[in-house]
Amino acid sequence: MSLDARFSLQQGTFSLAAALQVAAGETVALVGPNGAGKSTTLRALAGIHGADHGHIRVAGALVDDGSAASFVSPDQRNVGVVFQDHLLFPHMSARENICFGLRSRGMKRKLARAVADTWLERVGLAGRGDARPAALSGGQAQRVALARALAHEPRLLLLDEPLAAADASARLSLRRLLQGQLRAFTGACVVVAHDLDDALALADHIAVLENGRVVQSGTIDELGRRPASRYVADLIGLNCFRGACSGHTLTVDSGASIQVGTPHEGPAIATLHPRAVALFRERPAGSPRNVWRAPVDGTERSVDCVRVRLGGALPVIAEVTESAVQELGLDDGGDVWVAIKATEFRVAPA
Repeated sequence: MSLDARFSLQQGTFSLAAALQVAAGETVALVGPNGAGKSTTLRALAGIHGADHGHIRVAGALVDDGSAASFVSPDQRNVGVVFQDHLLFPHMSARENICFGLRSRGMKRKLARAVADTWLERVGLAGRGDARPAALSGGQAQRVALARALAHEPRLLLLDEPLAAADASARLSLRRLLQGQLRAFTGACVVVAHDLDDALALADHIAVLENGRVVQSGTIDELGRRPASRYVADLIGLNCFRGACSGHTLTVDSGASIQVGTPHEGPAIATLHPRAVALFRERPAGSPRNVWRAPVDGTERSVDCVRVRLGGALPVIAEVTESAVQELGLDDGGDVWVAIKATEFRVAPA
């Protein structure tokens, strides 16, 4: 593994115990709620925070095992880091910012300037080498920071929400740039992603961090088949019901029950795509095994659907069309009938 990390550290009252393995040429997206420890994990991998226990190996070399003797300082780890707020030197030009890391590693000034100009061209900033950070947009500054991180050919690349500073018009082009650079990058990369779209666009696998622990990792399909937590289910866009299953009946903590298509005995998680939730103003006829009445708590528009939040003993989210919203008057609230086929639930042991 190009990155093999299993370590713990304490920062004040916050405890982090992270486990990540990333192969050469692979990108892993680190996602999780605010305060989960994503940025702290990146800082430990970069050497800004030292581990208390465990190990961090980069390209097979031990850079930290919790002891002072093994700790390798950030400037000696050959790790490229792009922070969310760029951290460009404000008194230096874009070219000089890129040159700084190269020069600190002993590269001659003339060669460093040539390498910097090559990278400015690669990130779409040819001709802006003399501009200082204050004269750059957020997206342009992020491109300079990326070029600075990649110019010295690091063994490990760490990106902390690299798309967060870009405005809507620059976000897609910056994402395409990152995709191209990551495909060409031969080392390991860990990227902290703000949302699932960024994670899917940039990474091969996803690691979910909650309360300082990696609770689940894998491809999006693997996470969706068995979400480890409600956060994971919400991230993927699934409804998630956790409880005790007896045969085809799953009883959740509120005491309400649903009928599932696959029988199971014991603790279980049932997931459901919002598109499988049908809504009616009158009790529906037909054969759905799950029919109940629920209040409409709100509606949220997205590009291709409307998400309807339903409350009650079995809170659930439905995805419907704009025409269905108008036909059923869902923006006005009130109660609706919910109908779900038992076979639409995916059941897994909890």
